[in-house]
Amino acid sequence: MARRPFDPASLGLRKTEYRRGDVLDRDAVASLVADADVVVHLAFIIMGGREESRQINLEGSANVFAAAASSSRVRRLVYTSSVAAYGFHGDNPSPLTEAVPPRGSDEHYYSAEKAELEMVLWRTVGDVVDTYVFRPCIVAGPDALMPVEAIPGLVRRLPLTVLPDTGIPFQLVHHDDVASALVAAVRGAGTPGVYNLAGPGELTPRDLASALGWHSLPVPRAVVSLAALGARLPLVPAQAQWLNAFRVPLVMSTAKARRELRWRPRHSAAETLVATVESARARGLL
Repeated sequence: MARRPFDPASLGLRKTEYRRGDVLDRDAVASLVADADVVVHLAFIIMGGREESRQINLEGSANVFAAAASSSRVRRLVYTSSVAAYGFHGDNPSPLTEAVPPRGSDEHYYSAEKAELEMVLWRTVGDVVDTYVFRPCIVAGPDALMPVEAIPGLVRRLPLTVLPDTGIPFQLVHHDDVASALVAAVRGAGTPGVYNLAGPGELTPRDLASALGWHSLPVPRAVVSLAALGARLPLVPAQAQWLNAFRVPLVMSTAKARRELRWRPRHSAAETLVATVESARARGLL
């Protein structure tokens, strides 16, 4: 179920029933969940404004959690959180494991919402439903172009296409590899709980600039920290808050998913970046 019109047959999906509905509509959510053995919750807004984001992400997700918890049929709930739930904190361990509590970052409302929602989730479902929570890093790939689409909005006013390079590493995960983890959870593999998802390898802003065919400019981390602070000012685009993601390393260990879910990502971070950029160029986005 989602808000947009969609015909499963257009993708050759013959066993998929699609319902058009809004996650903010409690009756629509309850009706969908009533027929489900397993609920997979992916509905989330990433680049909206603070008020719109909070309404959809907090209220909408709470509707899903409550419907799953009150259903006599639902056996499992699968929810995609985010690496951002850990928060962009200088004292985060590296790599991050699932034992690290999700603290979020108040200066980045998407991060704060993800951390808050995990608390809401556990308060709502408790031990009533087997629950899997995935914390993927940035999801990319030929059909997940948001990371690339958002970049021009930050640099369109510059005379040159330049990315600041602090040398801080980040991770990518291919959408197909995220899907394989979701399938494992739907089937009840491993133990319910929290799992990090990231493709093998790490990247830096310089790698991103190189893949885009842009220039990279080495800058001290303090400069990005100041820019991220400025992103909190009124009237600054929501995309600018993602500068926080380049202030500190946010690298996760995926050992738990590999061990318990037998998760084996097929795409490295570098391969995923190349596939994403190639698809964006083919679609005229770059």
